[in-house]
Amino acid sequence: MSGDASAADNPFSVRTALLLVVFGGIVFVALLWMIGAGLASGPTNDGGSHVGGRGLNGYAAMADYLERRGLSIRRSRSEGALDDAGLLVLTPPAHADGEEIERIVSRRRYAGPTLIVTPKWLAAPANPRDPEAEKGWVTLAGAMPPRWQGFLDDVTVAVEPMRDGRWRGAGLAGRVPQPKLVLSGMGPRLVPLVAGTDGRILAGYIDDAGFYPELDAMALQSPYNGGQDERIHPIVLVFEPDLIDNYGMSSIENARLAEALVRAAAGEDGVEVVFDQTLNGHGRSANLLTLAFTPPFLAATICLLLAAIAVGWRAFMRFGPPRIPERAIGFGKRALVGNAAGLLARAKRAHLVADPYAARVRDRIARALALSRGGSDKDVEAAIDRVGERRAPENEAFSTIARRLRAARRPHDMVRAARDLHALERTLTR
Repeated sequence: MSGDASAADNPFSVRTALLLVVFGGIVFVALLWMIGAGLASGPTNDGGSHVGGRGLNGYAAMADYLERRGLSIRRSRSEGALDDAGLLVLTPPAHADGEEIERIVSRRRYAGPTLIVTPKWLAAPANPRDPEAEKGWVTLAGAMPPRWQGFLDDVTVAVEPMRDGRWRGAGLAGRVPQPKLVLSGMGPRLVPLVAGTDGRILAGYIDDAGFYPELDAMALQSPYNGGQDERIHPIVLVFEPDLIDNYGMSSIENARLAEALVRAAAGEDGVEVVFDQTLNGHGRSANLLTLAFTPPFLAATICLLLAAIAVGWRAFMRFGPPRIPERAIGFGKRALVGNAAGLLARAKRAHLVADPYAARVRDRIARALALSRGGSDKDVEAAIDRVGERRAPENEAFSTIARRLRAARRPHDMVRAARDLHALERTLTR
């Protein structure tokens, strides 16, 4: 049975409760997604020379441009992506461990190509008092070549002035933004892809046993060895970062050169380009939430969310005063009579109560009429019939109704006879 509480006793309406539940569920799922997607790990626009940096020394403009040109770009903060197939773009800082870079590149020789951009600029955060300075902007304080001991030790790099600052490569030509500070490289196995007008190598690839037709076609000179092993993937080096960083991407020629270098290093169309940020201090390890929002586990996550929505809707439909469960065995005479009647109905023995009921009604009428009950039951019923003939001649005699009740076997007949006895009793005892 229902409780006595009413809807007015609830502190919230049904609509308010629904809005609270829906809003809370959306915020909770969004929080889980943000944690899994790494949005809670902090921004990467910290003025560093990596794909998240939007200062002059960063590579955010290059990644955005390549995306607009139809390439598949992924900005990775996971060390697991270092072994994925596709073109891996490494932008290590000047203080990076050369042996660690060597391990990463060596593992990828049979996995995918690698493009490495050497750092040059000594950058400091922009003056916060400058009203035009945006977050992540930097001030270039000088230049310094990296010292990566243990990685390509036969290649040397140096920062020197270039007279006119002009470069050529990939059928393009342009100018570096700072001709006085140009980083170039030299090495016995280095094949130039981009060079200055004075011949210094600004970008190139390592000539080894691999077969790189796209890079060979773009090279400014023929490779020394011309390997034929198609299983090995190339190592491309961009010594002058201003060719492709945010500083240089302000020129359309540099933007086209960046696309040409990436496509030639990838070797074929449709290859994913992964910009690594782990070497720049922005790595993060995968967790269960990250996996939950990553295919193929994303399908299971969606199923769980749909199940939670279904359970929540079922719970919401129960909103209102709580229902008091009905007792199996009630209290009081009414419950006792109801339980006994239920037991008789379940046992299909309801006809057994007909004779006791008729006898009970007969005794009540005899007592109410002050009839002698010393004789037999038939004598008492005959006396009741005589009284009935005088007071209600139109009614059926008591003995006739009692016989009909005792002879009834169907519940409908028993109820009808019992009602007639009750009506006769009320008529005779008024």
